[in-house]
Amino acid sequence: MKRCLAVLLLSGLLGTSAVAQAPPADGFEKRLLEGRATEAVIWGMPAVNADLMLQEMLDKTSAKQNDVVFWSRPADWKNQTLTPNPDSIYFMSFWNVKDGPIVIEVPPATGGSFAGNIVNAWQMPLEDVGPEGADAGKGGKYLILPPGYSEKVPEGYIALPSDTFTGFALLRSNLASHGEADIAKSVAYGKQVKVYPLAKADNPSPTHFADASGTLFDSTIRYDASFFRNLDRVVQTEPWLQRDRAMIDPLRTLGIEKGKAYQPDAKAEAALDVGARDAQAWLSAQYDAGFPVINEGIRWFPAARADFAKAVQNGYADPDTYPVDARGVTYTLGFTGIKRLGTAQFYLMTNKDKDGNAFDGAASYRLTVPADAPVKQYWSVTVYDRETHALVRNLDRASVASITNGVTHNADGSVEVYFGPKAPAGREANWVPTDPNRQFELLFRLYGPEKPLFDKTWKLPDVEKLAAP
Repeated sequence: MKRCLAVLLLSGLLGTSAVAQAPPADGFEKRLLEGRATEAVIWGMPAVNADLMLQEMLDKTSAKQNDVVFWSRPADWKNQTLTPNPDSIYFMSFWNVKDGPIVIEVPPATGGSFAGNIVNAWQMPLEDVGPEGADAGKGGKYLILPPGYSEKVPEGYIALPSDTFTGFALLRSNLASHGEADIAKSVAYGKQVKVYPLAKADNPSPTHFADASGTLFDSTIRYDASFFRNLDRVVQTEPWLQRDRAMIDPLRTLGIEKGKAYQPDAKAEAALDVGARDAQAWLSAQYDAGFPVINEGIRWFPAARADFAKAVQNGYADPDTYPVDARGVTYTLGFTGIKRLGTAQFYLMTNKDKDGNAFDGAASYRLTVPADAPVKQYWSVTVYDRETHALVRNLDRASVASITNGVTHNADGSVEVYFGPKAPAGREANWVPTDPNRQFELLFRLYGPEKPLFDKTWKLPDVEKLAAP
């Protein structure tokens, strides 16, 4: 009987009134595409984030996959990656194990050290590198294995099975200060890294290093139809992960299907533009609503939400959780994944002042960093553009750190850091400029964080807006 009713409905024999609630096909399809595009942006954010950096490297430098791109100076505004650290020297290797295992060999922590992470195409951490990583500062040969690799791993390697063919290693070569000698020392330490195929381990070719300093390297997120070209490249390159197979059909309706050319027409591109903009609005609203704070009554929050951090660190092992939304928001703000969060570094963010108002680049603010900051290495606070989450364009400095030359301390050991379009008299070394025409956000880094941060006996206070002069 039910089947007969369905046939009658489809054939129109029951009349148009019985199906009057069905939306027009064109309008329904448009809304479906826009909604699926929005979900695809949120879901695909970490992989597209990584692919944008890879494509920028391939386009702007001489580095290829399994080479190393690095910045021979601390990051300035031309490094338009997401929330880069301007108080470190960056080395990155975008690896590809399609043709077999790849070795990333790091030196022992003598004369320098890394705070590093190796992640797959979805920025899922495979391992941390350096004194707080698997090599414990002794140096080591990290061996990245392709999906399904079953051969015996030679002795002397730290094996990292990957479920994707590509990913990257982010190796931050730590700075003792911003002095020229310390910068040169940090660069020289980082250039001891070697990247080579396991098949050539007995006689590897020299690693190629490409310096991106001074190059406009822009991998900020594009919230338009171009996002899906990056996403298609990921789908074509990588195997489907079991946890993500529910996305196969939704992506197919967007024109993204493994083994097929991505050729959206003008109508589809328009829907993808709308969906991407809707995703941006939703992700931005989630960020503005704030993550759970680290200390009650103070607005600083960890840069990764607790449910997402837990899921990443256990490899999404819990079958009842998959925090795609929190993951999407996180990867609009930064890149990489940390396996041992809170060991080599810890990040706090805020986008509002003490009174709960967004930071205005035309106003002036003060942060008082209490004495005895719980760090083995250094702390820093950096200004980023609220819209792009990158360094503010055309400003010649972005941060104040405990290793910044000339920083002054109060009598009690605390440090006052100022943010605004103009430096307070006599406090130039303690000041970070802002763009009067842009809103901004702050990220506070603790390198080598210690117990008082986590047991909350040391607390970073809110940022206060200063009265106009």
